This record gives sequence, structure tokens and C-alpha cells, in this order.
Amino acid sequence: MNAAGAVGPAAVAAQVAAVVAGAPLLAGLMRQVRARLEGRAGPGIAQPWRDLRKLMRKEPITPVGTGPAFRTAPLLLVASTAVVAALMPLASTATPAGVRSDLILVVALLALGTVALALAGLDTGTAFGGMGASREMTVAALVEPTILLAVFALSIPAGSTNLAAIVSGGIHDSARLASPAGLLATAALAVAVLAETGRLPVDNPATHLELTMVHEAMVLEYAGPDLALVELGAHMRLTVLLGLLASLAAPWGIATTASAAAVALGLVLFAVKVALLGAALAAAEVFWAKLRLFRIPELLAGSFLLALLAVTASYFLTGE
Repeated sequence: MNAAGAVGPAAVAAQVAAVVAGAPLLAGLMRQVRARLEGRAGPGIAQPWRDLRKLMRKEPITPVGTGPAFRTAPLLLVASTAVVAALMPLASTATPAGVRSDLILVVALLALGTVALALAGLDTGTAFGGMGASREMTVAALVEPTILLAVFALSIPAGSTNLAAIVSGGIHDSARLASPAGLLATAALAVAVLAETGRLPVDNPATHLELTMVHEAMVLEYAGPDLALVELGAHMRLTVLLGLLASLAAPWGIATTASAAAVALGLVLFAVKVALLGAALAAAEVFWAKLRLFRIPELLAGSFLLALLAVTASYFLTGE
């Protein structure tokens, strides 16, 4: 195998390693930014990694009466998100996995993790688990079509639903990113990312109030290593979705050739862009209030409408 052929698999492995290792650090950075803006010292950026290490050392506990859905959901969540990290053009578009990074496949893998956690919440047989699963699937039913339409609007000029092709087209024709279709798609995708990752104003990851929980209600019965996997999977999903947003809205710096130096630069810029997006999101959450549960569908319906308008605008602009 020549040097160019060896860089592709190495780039895929580097992307996955960067997501797994950097996701808890991103969560720690966001917590630290929020703590500073609220006048607190904060626990430090590496605190999520310390929490995961502590959980991994505890004894695994499985509630009585749960089945395979509860036991396999954490591993399935982490595994599906790792596959998404391998498929996405986060640092390079010239990877062996790039030819398989179809939009529908990526969204289906993200939905797989959501469904796994919802089934785990139902499997516990508790009122909170069922409530959280119901709310999560309601949000997912509105978010997944929005992600599909938003990215599809950007795929029309590229002529392909392959994410690597979409990002490559954005790099070589940056004017399309500032077009009405590109701006509408980016806005719709940003709202969808907030809902998919359970951030404010859709959900509050720091709360355990019974009437407002969505994601936390599904994972209340987890403990020890299983809870560590759930937390790691949630951090990875946030990193991957912010990476998707950064790759589509600001693809500059992503490698388009099988060059080790270009891939290394792409990884560094990927970390910088995701860190900036995470810090901006954490800063905004200080000033945002959580929406009432019955107002969330209105917000998500608005983002869906933006994505639909983006598709319409992209179709007519490309037709010209």
C-alpha cells in the first residue's frame, strides 16, 4: 500500500479517535464557559473524563425485569455514533468511508441511537422512562425530517446526497453557502442540532425535574459502566452534530486530498470549529430559557419550514 492509500484509513481512525477523546472535553469546555458567565469557578474542562472514569470503576447494576433493550442500548448508542464519526467528512473528504457517507445512512444511524435509548426507557417499566421515551420520539419525529431536508437543500447544487461530495462542493464554490438556500438550511440545521442533542431551549441537560426531563428521564435507571457509556454517547452525538454543522456551513480547512499534512490540519481546524460552536452555544444557553413542552413542536415545525424553504430556494436557484 502506497502512502496515499495509507492516509485514508488513518484519517478515518483519527476522526473517530478525535471524537471519542474530544467529546468529553467539549462538554467540559461548555460547562466551564457557562460557569464563568454565571460567576462560578467551574469544575474544569477535564471533569467529564474524571466522571466517566469514576463510573467505569463502579459495579454494573441492572434493574430487575429489564431485557436486552436496556442492556444493549448504551453500547449501541456509542457504536452507532462512532460509525457516524467515521462516515462524516469532519477532517477529510478523501477517505475510504467518504464514498459511503450518504445523508440518509447518517441520519438513520443517528436515529438508531435515539430509538435504542427510547426502547431502553420503555424496558425499565417506570413512569419516568416511558414519559421520557414518548417525549424523545416526539422530538425525533420532527427533528430527523428537518435534518434530512436541510442537508438535502445543500446537496441539490452538488447533485449528490453524499456528504463528502456536498462538503467538497462547498469548498470549491463557497458562494453557495451564502445563498438564501444555504443560509436557510444552516439555520434549520442549527435548530435541529439543538433539539437532537437535548440542549436549551428544547431540553436542559442539567435538570432532573420530573415535568421537564426528556433525555434524562430515559437514563435514570442506568448506573456504573452503562451510565458512563450513555454519557459518552451523548457527548459524542453533540460533537458529531456540531461537526456536521461546521463542515456544511464552514467547510474551509477540510482536506480534499490524501495528504497527511492536510488531514492533520483538517483535524486541528475541526477541533477549533467545534470548540467555538460549543462555546457559543454554552454562552447562549446562559440567556435562554427552556421552552414549555407544548411549545417545542412549534419551534421544530418552524425549523422544518425553514428547511423546506431552503430546498425550494435551492431547486429554483440551481434551475437557473
